[in-house]
Amino acid sequence: MLSDVNLGFIGAGAMGSAMIGGLASRHGVEPGQLTASDRHDERLDEVRGQFGVGTTHDNRAAAAGAQVVVLSVKPQVLPGVLRELRGHIDPNALVLSIVAGATIETMATGLDHRAIVRTMPNTPAQVGEGMTVWCATPEVSEAQRAQASAIVGALGRQWFVEDEAFLDMATAISGSGPAYVFLMMEALIDAAVHLGFSRDAARELVLQTIRGSAIYAQQQPVHPAELRNRVTSPGGTSAEALYQLEKGNFRTVMSKAVVAAYNRSVELGRGGS
Repeated sequence: MLSDVNLGFIGAGAMGSAMIGGLASRHGVEPGQLTASDRHDERLDEVRGQFGVGTTHDNRAAAAGAQVVVLSVKPQVLPGVLRELRGHIDPNALVLSIVAGATIETMATGLDHRAIVRTMPNTPAQVGEGMTVWCATPEVSEAQRAQASAIVGALGRQWFVEDEAFLDMATAISGSGPAYVFLMMEALIDAAVHLGFSRDAARELVLQTIRGSAIYAQQQPVHPAELRNRVTSPGGTSAEALYQLEKGNFRTVMSKAVVAAYNRSVELGRGGS
């Protein structure tokens, strides 16, 4: 479905490069189908050297002739990019955005374009293990939806939603979620070092434990509470540790953090700063 589709990437940062790499390595997209634009020479040098794609500093040149235009820029520069691209995107093209917090209405108004897909990926997408939630405007055709699915599939797993509001919710769960996990990693590593492990050993123990637990949970058709109970013996070490976490209001703090992230995402989408 992407074999004859030209894609223009506006922005070649970490997420844009991850998407380019996924398309080139796992979806058979040829380098000649891809053009990336960016202000930074080092980013263009990297994607050109690694994937052989065309590169340019000119956003309009990257969008010219593209059936799919991927917006992969920082939120703070998006307004200028939209002004620059307005009137320079093929009316029949699909615009796919991975810009955090940018609503469909913002992009539709800024570009004067209606066929838009908004996505919310996360940083594990850089290693093909991301979770991307996405939605589309009614003007996106079935063929374009299939193209969008193939593109976000290059980043890992995906979930399509009809209601854009779910993207703000997903921002607080899967979008910001890696930060919560990394903080837990950091705390566990520090605790292991405090007990006497070297930092390298602590890192290996913690990362593999979290990785293995995630894979195990994915493969078990039961609620995580059941998995937790399987490793929690009455009066045992896990029970004592969990008791301390509950005393510290772990669940409440996590819930408050997620709700705060959601509210912040909504605020940013409304133009807050």
